[in-house]
Amino acid sequence: MTNKILLKRMRDLREDHDYTQTNVANYLKTSQTMYARYERGANELPIHHLVSLCLLYHVSADYLLGLSNKKIKKTNI
Repeated sequence: MTNKILLKRMRDLREDHDYTQTNVANYLKTSQTMYARYERGANELPIHHLVSLCLLYHVSADYLLGLSNKKIKKTNI
């Protein structure tokens, strides 16, 4: 089952940062074609790529997955 929120947020964050699919694919060390497949839901996004995208965009996994509308999780550190 495709998570439409995840797919929308992946694209929106990429566009908000003025990144191309190629830019993000290079960051993830994958091909642009594979990244495009993740972004449109043709392939599932591997967990290690999810973590990398959270670090790239400075957002929580909960936000990216649609479990929260807060982009950054507060920490007690």
